[in-house]
Amino acid sequence: MIKPDPHADVTHLRHGFATPMPFDAQYDYSYDGIMRSFEDSQQRLGLAEIDILLVHDLGVDTHAERDAFYFMQFEQGGYRALEELKTSGQIKAVGLGVNEVEICQRAMAIGQFDCFLLAGRYSLLEQQPLDDFLPACIEHGASIILGGPYNSGILATGVRHFQNPYYNYQPASQEIIDKVAKIEAVCVDHNVTLAAAALQFPLAHPAVASVIPGLGNEKRVHKTVELFNQVIPNQFWQDLKTAGLIAQHAPTPESGEAL
Repeated sequence: MIKPDPHADVTHLRHGFATPMPFDAQYDYSYDGIMRSFEDSQQRLGLAEIDILLVHDLGVDTHAERDAFYFMQFEQGGYRALEELKTSGQIKAVGLGVNEVEICQRAMAIGQFDCFLLAGRYSLLEQQPLDDFLPACIEHGASIILGGPYNSGILATGVRHFQNPYYNYQPASQEIIDKVAKIEAVCVDHNVTLAAAALQFPLAHPAVASVIPGLGNEKRVHKTVELFNQVIPNQFWQDLKTAGLIAQHAPTPESGEAL
């Protein structure tokens, strides 16, 4: 939840975001904390009912040594709040909004989730969830809303004509830069836009329900529609697999019609 903070330094990044609003994040995953946050969200949105309630930022990535405490809060109280809100019809679906797979796996052990907003962990650069996590989601009945399909920038800009690309919210390592350069070379061979491949690739997996790209202005919206509708030949995906740039068993989009 967010609380007013008269001492907030709005000139600097806070919790990784730049905002002029004098509020600060406070974490509370207890029953009362979830309920208060839900009611605050209703007020801000101006809605009596909400389609999907996402509990954000559980896990080690955000909370480090406090992870066990916050997960205990959620397990012992917060999840009960989600069940009550869904049973009452005030929300239609529940999920987590996180950057790591492990916390989703832990959450599925304590209750039923409809979806996970997962940022950046299944992409042209990362397919580790293919063997365990994504099949577990299908078995559990949880869809993936995939955030960060560009891995925080590098799959949108590429590396051929762009210096200092970002990956996972920080400057990319040389290993990542080298891998993207190889993917870009295959893109050039097939006249495929890197960003189009990055957007379309995750949607081929049956666990992935949608992909969220950055849509900060009208121009980006129109550009994203073009990228989603770019027809990519099947041979492009096969060449990526042959070169070992994506997993051999990764589902890929079928060419022939726009998405």
